[in-house]
Amino acid sequence: MDWGTDLWDQYDHMDKHTQSGIDLVDRYIKFVKERTEIEQTYAKQLRSLSKKYAKRGSKEEQDCRFSNHASFQEILNELNDYAGQRELIAENMMTGICVELTKYLQDIKLERKTHLSDAKKAQQFLEGSFKNLESTKKRSAKEWAEAEKAIQQSEKTESDLNATRLDVEKAKQHAHARTHTAEECRNDYAAQLQKYNKEQNSYYYSEIPQIFNKMQDMDERRIRRLAEGYCQFSDIEKKVLPIITKCLEGIYAAGGKINEKQDSMLLIEQHKSGFERPADLEFEDYTQGIKPATSDSSLNPPKVRAKLWPFNKKHKPPAAEDFSHLPPEQRKKRLQGKIEDISRDLQKTQDQSEALEKMKGVYEQSPQMGDPSSLEPQISETAQNISRLRGELSKYETWLAEAVGGEESSNAINNNIQHSVLAADQSQSFYTEFDDEFEEVETPVGHCRALYTFEGNSEGTISITEGELLSVLEDDKGDGWMRVLGAGGDEGYIPSSYVKLGP
Repeated sequence: MDWGTDLWDQYDHMDKHTQSGIDLVDRYIKFVKERTEIEQTYAKQLRSLSKKYAKRGSKEEQDCRFSNHASFQEILNELNDYAGQRELIAENMMTGICVELTKYLQDIKLERKTHLSDAKKAQQFLEGSFKNLESTKKRSAKEWAEAEKAIQQSEKTESDLNATRLDVEKAKQHAHARTHTAEECRNDYAAQLQKYNKEQNSYYYSEIPQIFNKMQDMDERRIRRLAEGYCQFSDIEKKVLPIITKCLEGIYAAGGKINEKQDSMLLIEQHKSGFERPADLEFEDYTQGIKPATSDSSLNPPKVRAKLWPFNKKHKPPAAEDFSHLPPEQRKKRLQGKIEDISRDLQKTQDQSEALEKMKGVYEQSPQMGDPSSLEPQISETAQNISRLRGELSKYETWLAEAVGGEESSNAINNNIQHSVLAADQSQSFYTEFDDEFEEVETPVGHCRALYTFEGNSEGTISITEGELLSVLEDDKGDGWMRVLGAGGDEGYIPSSYVKLGP
């Protein structure tokens, strides 16, 4: 069964049906567009939400050392990645469905217009042929009527006794001419009728069925393409479900990482004062009389409560350079941290000094490369910085020794100093060669492993394969992308949801 055979006389209904199908495609495109707008708005709101509750500042970073704070930050990061997947759904729906179907809709409109135009032309041609047939038929009927009149007139003239022989011959010739003309018109009518019947047969059994069958094929292709668009609506979201599942699993795992005992221990380590608990107060015997006011009484409140100052919130001691205003445990931690910072700065300054000395030597050997005297201000400034840092390091180490007390702490400090000197000596081996060009190498901020394969086709992106180990050069700034260094040396941006941070 097909349209050309069964619907040969239903042109108007096929016109309406095909137009209705095109309108449905257009409605579906508009529906998907509104869905993408919802996804984009949803993703934007999720990103704003995660950004709103993200910790910022030194105090918040300190809180993130606790597992329950850190887990909440991981949840916000996973939510941000989840928002990126919603944006990806919206983008793929727009490009894969809306754009493609819009282009297909334009093509099918043009094809439908062509088919309807062909049907109109065929109908107009048949109607024109029928008009010619009617005209030939009328002319034939008219000529036969005139021929019959001429024959009757000829017979009347021949029977008239008063008519001359010339009149009779003339009437017969006229009747014969009329009859001959009528015969020609009849033959033309017969030929036109045969031609019309042939054209009508071709119109109803060949041309119109072919056009209608093409319209049927067009409509069925339109239905199939629309069905693919329906399925694509689901497939686009199903393709990102594994990544969305990873995000949800990450949120669940963040909750599992919380360790309440560890958080309690961390709080103790951060705020442990190291003070001894106050001793019992001694009983004062007043039976022997009250002691003079100038005596050193044990009931003197400032002396009795001297060690309870950490609980006094109204009178906070001023900060001191040696951190003596802090409790013993906290003072030791702050001093140790300060010594580590100064040691790093000292090591960095020493490396810089050695590099300048090497550069100066190269300039002295090859004056065309530069003037050695131009480096003297930098060398002098670096030497002053080294001297200053060593003085600060010695000062803080002395304070630490006082805070820790005992010779064991001094030995530990000396061991640290010897280790720093040994590390400085070993670092000199890195300057055995000097290059003409100095290039600063960007230090990775972390590492990650690719969870999925990504094809970096656009400018600024790189391709990665599942399982590939990458170096993170720039974290996700909230836009769903991060800059990495691939195993092959390529550098560029990739979706942050396609990787897992860590080794």
